[in-house]
Amino acid sequence: MTGKATPKDNPEISAANFPALRSFLRGYFHEDVADEYGTLEEAAAQFYEDADPDERRAVWSEWSRFLAATKNLSLSAMNKLLHEKLDCASRLQADDIEKVSRALQGLRPASEKSSDEDEDY
Repeated sequence: MTGKATPKDNPEISAANFPALRSFLRGYFHEDVADEYGTLEEAAAQFYEDADPDERRAVWSEWSRFLAATKNLSLSAMNKLLHEKLDCASRLQADDIEKVSRALQGLRPASEKSSDEDEDY
């Protein structure tokens, strides 16, 4: 498959197949994400703090499945699927994928980690 995709090219990407991910995206990656959280990474980190362990597992599982299903697509095609199929109002940049993945696992952002380490000295 080429990097160009339309929602019909990925019928497995749907709200029905990714209900937890869709709920997360609608609740945290909305049009006010910059004002409310600053970055997508911070929004994902806030979700991790807000969610119970079952919600975290469900979103992480579906996020991982989504990434696996779209690994051969361009970022533009991935964003199109997120928007059209899962109601994501935010557009991911290339570096957001790794940052969001880390945050959804409860791993601290690298910038936060380095500032915390500096305080330890």
